[in-house]
Amino acid sequence: MSTCKKATRVPAPRRQGDVEMKLAHADSAVQEKLIGDPRVKTAVVLQNKGGDGGSSSKLGSGEGKQVFRPESGEEERESWDSKLTFLLATVGYAVGLGNVWRFPYLAQKNGGGDEGASTLTAGAFLIPYFIMLAIEGIPIFYLELAIGQRLRKGAIGVWNQVSPYLGGIGISSAVVSFNVALYYNTIIAWCLFYFVQSFQSELPWATCPNVYFENGSYAVEPECVASTPTQYFWYRTTLMVSEDIDSPIAFNWKIALALVIAWVLVYMCMIKGIASSGKVVYVTATFPYIVLIIFFFRGVTLKGMSDGLLHLFTPKWYMLAEPVVWLEAGTQIFFSLGLAFGGLIAFSSYNPVNNNCYRDAIMVSLTNCFTSMFAGIVVFSVIGFKATMIYDRCLLERNATLMSIFGSSVEPTPLPPEGSTVVMQSANGSTETVIMPAIPECDLQKELDNTASGTGLAFIIFTEAINQFPGAQFWSILFFLMLFTLGIDSQFGTLEGVVTSIVDMKLFPNLRKEILTGVLCLLCCAISMSFAHGAGSYVFVLFDNFSGNFPLLIIALFECLGVSYVYGLKRFADDIELMTGKRPGLYWLICWKYLSPLAMISILVASFVEIAMEGSGYPAWVASKGETERHEWPVWALVLIAFLVLISVLWIPAVAICSITDIITTSNITILTTKIIVTNYIITIAIILSSPPPPPLRLAQAGGCEVKVACGFVIIDDNDKAWFPTDDLREFHGIMPHEVTTAEKLLFCIRDDGSEGLCCPTGGGDEDDT
Repeated sequence: MSTCKKATRVPAPRRQGDVEMKLAHADSAVQEKLIGDPRVKTAVVLQNKGGDGGSSSKLGSGEGKQVFRPESGEEERESWDSKLTFLLATVGYAVGLGNVWRFPYLAQKNGGGDEGASTLTAGAFLIPYFIMLAIEGIPIFYLELAIGQRLRKGAIGVWNQVSPYLGGIGISSAVVSFNVALYYNTIIAWCLFYFVQSFQSELPWATCPNVYFENGSYAVEPECVASTPTQYFWYRTTLMVSEDIDSPIAFNWKIALALVIAWVLVYMCMIKGIASSGKVVYVTATFPYIVLIIFFFRGVTLKGMSDGLLHLFTPKWYMLAEPVVWLEAGTQIFFSLGLAFGGLIAFSSYNPVNNNCYRDAIMVSLTNCFTSMFAGIVVFSVIGFKATMIYDRCLLERNATLMSIFGSSVEPTPLPPEGSTVVMQSANGSTETVIMPAIPECDLQKELDNTASGTGLAFIIFTEAINQFPGAQFWSILFFLMLFTLGIDSQFGTLEGVVTSIVDMKLFPNLRKEILTGVLCLLCCAISMSFAHGAGSYVFVLFDNFSGNFPLLIIALFECLGVSYVYGLKRFADDIELMTGKRPGLYWLICWKYLSPLAMISILVASFVEIAMEGSGYPAWVASKGETERHEWPVWALVLIAFLVLISVLWIPAVAICSITDIITTSNITILTTKIIVTNYIITIAIILSSPPPPPLRLAQAGGCEVKVACGFVIIDDNDKAWFPTDDLREFHGIMPHEVTTAEKLLFCIRDDGSEGLCCPTGGGDEDDT
């Protein structure tokens, strides 16, 4: 049985109520038109900054600005108290720990540090970094801000409204955000632990501890001697690390307590939603920059600073031919901006409908990029100082050894091998036989290469450098307080994406938001105790490598495909023009439809190939050697990895399948219905799965087309249309209907009626769908 009806659009009822518009320095003809409009309640008289009480007739003269405040029955929704609050919250969300401890490492690893290179320019890594920023980072950032502001919902509501088949994108974003929030707060807990330890008279990671025996004697801890004081404090004191992931050993109550405190702090900052977190970001978003500036001026005065910066920015041009460089550049751009978590969509949904989301996307993205580069300069100026101090100490030890054997610091050529017999002649003519000791090898380049990313950079390399500073406690307090603020405001955005999605889904309609946030934080706190034992750091690595990376790339890919091939590029461009007054250029449309999806597919394929060829493992701490060695994941860990990835991305096909197929059951029959939407037609196919003759089914009106429905399987029950004053915005900005250009027809197959081709047809923008 097949039915096909024309899906006629039922016009949305005009919302009642007046529209208030405040227009400053508008053209007089525009003012007369507005004042004559019965929907306009107020046209505010202009104020001249010159003090003459007159009004300017030039729009956008700089002496005033347009203020758009419609009163057309907008639904109650939280909003930012100021534009600055939104920008600080978005910057704080996008700028996170990865800017400080991952970008410098990748820039040094993939673009700098070649002794043979003599050209002092930006490292070669910056070339793929900026290219990926242009074709992947900023376009998707712009897309998420625009779609959230237009549809005025969280990630789940937004993608369900774009198409019921895409509702799984929002659920996947919420699941990934939840998984990432679990382990991300563990970093904040570690920072809190180091912050508290920094108040001691001597930093506990400055020297090796002693081991005391029953007879009263003592010796330096062998594990610390085999490694370094900073490594020992990190692995043994802080993490209480086990030998592998299968041996959790003792529960780490210190980190467990720090985790509880961290989750309490997150909840206190989010208890009132953006009303509370919006105030906190004034501190958390600005304090890291203050500390980075302080460290910058301290770093440029340190000995060896120039060696560190040369090592960072001297390019290895041959690295541009390596696919892994482009892979890591694209991955770093993607995750440093916080794309596909749902947090950006949630934040932008609280903005006014006429907010300039394009300017916000450019501003925040470039701020993020500048922060990464500035942090790289700060980090490597300090690492250059640390490497120089180690190199100088090595030279002193080497010269002292040579002096004791040969009577001069000038080493003979060739140098006798270690353990060989050396006959020395003294000044009085007598001879003496000595065993050649080990001569330290001093290599500044090797010390500069001895860097790390992530926790290794923050808790081992940088803390070792801070040990050399006068007043090391002060610098340690500043550094870990900076890491804490960097982490916690990114945590706000991650959890806000989860909370907003749950609220928009109306899963708990009678539960106040502060109670919902508290329950969510309590649940996360309980689960995050899995990171507070000897193998917790290995579980952390597992979550860090797999809970976000692949799922987020897949989610962002479907976001681009959803906007470009389902919602429609022309319709999306029309929406942006209504909100900002300016239509997005061809470059952004090309990125959304072609370049960004291609970049993400390339990264995904390259990542899978890399794992298939090299395998996957984790660095396990070997106490006897004082170093880490690679271990393969056990079977149960591989199962957990598969679960983390699949539980995130399977929502996308699952919701699409459930949206296409409804199982209709009555007392006598079971009917499987499949709806196929092609442009403006809905084709409903019903298959009778049982033999008795079916009773009449109830007819329901859905989107202007009568479909036979009895009992459907609904995952997302959020069909409320987003409030969007299309006519008011068009009149406010003076927008004329857009005529499809030749370039749009050729590049995107946009037809004159607004429909699009290439891969699949999409419906034209319908102005009544608001």
